[in-house]
Amino acid sequence: MGASPDAVTDRVWTLPNVLSMLRVAGVPLFLYLLLGPHADGWALVVLMLSGFTDWADGKLARVLNQSSRLGSLLDPVADRLYMVVIPISFAVRGFIPWWVVAVLLVRELLLAGTLPLYRSRGLGPPEVHYLGKAATFTLMIALPMVLLAQLDSSVAHAFSPWAGALLTWGVALYVWTAVMYLVQAAQMVRALPRVADAR
Repeated sequence: MGASPDAVTDRVWTLPNVLSMLRVAGVPLFLYLLLGPHADGWALVVLMLSGFTDWADGKLARVLNQSSRLGSLLDPVADRLYMVVIPISFAVRGFIPWWVVAVLLVRELLLAGTLPLYRSRGLGPPEVHYLGKAATFTLMIALPMVLLAQLDSSVAHAFSPWAGALLTWGVALYVWTAVMYLVQAAQMVRALPRVADAR
């Protein structure tokens, strides 16, 4: 989150962490609203609040000097949860095709499979590339727009082509960045020897 290592603490009950916890708690609520009573409008509200808290927790952590190890874990966990739950639930409702879900999940599994390779070289996860951030951001805009387009209003329906275009672009960026990360992992494996005590 841009804080120096000395500024990162083990504090739990900070405002950024509470926002991240609320994002995680919003996942089952979103699923219930979308797949239970089909309360699409309220599900959209949950998504929008999740997007706002995703921005706010990082901003507040920097402004209030409240970066923490828990926050650095919670934020990507919340992102990954939403990036798995939203496409699957949308496909169940018929909002998006299942092949989109397959592409997104395969990408996540492939990149997760590279983490042991980094650990075997004594390294942590690779830095997120700006294109990777752009891909996630595009999908985080596209998916709520897909849901908005399902609402029963002419204004909502007008968002349908925009939602489709952004979703296509986001998926394409997701695939492209997956290739980049896989190539990076392969180069790292060739360049660095295994660490003796790596597990």
